[in-house]
Amino acid sequence: MTVKFTTNEIRYIALFESMTGAMVKDCIVDDENGKITFLVKKGDMGLAIGKRGSTVTKVQQAVDKGVEVIEHSEDPTEFISNLMAPAQLRSIKILQRENGEKIGTIETDGKNKRIAIGKSGQNIERARLLAKRQHNISNIVIK
Repeated sequence: MTVKFTTNEIRYIALFESMTGAMVKDCIVDDENGKITFLVKKGDMGLAIGKRGSTVTKVQQAVDKGVEVIEHSEDPTEFISNLMAPAQLRSIKILQRENGEKIGTIETDGKNKRIAIGKSGQNIERARLLAKRQHNISNIVIK
């Protein structure tokens, strides 16, 4: 599935890449919550964050929004684990229905369930969107 970026997203990606040196694979601008999520290439997480978070802090000041960085993975289960961090997950299963639809199922405890869902469900919604765009996983269910 190809991802089409808006002009705004392209500007943020260019700024982020030039400031951090990390390669961005996807970007979500959430104006409602004042947050930008960058999905960086596997192995570029250190570059994106910088020593003690210095690089990501500079980016946050430049864009005047909260910045979240997630590491990409070709493995769908590792990818979902990265999306759900810092929530501790017991298990992640990717099920494929007969119609070809993929569904990710996550098991966790009550405390981590709240972390995974996030305030007003924003974490799980972002995770579902990125999982769909990157691995064609149509839904993520938390048990």
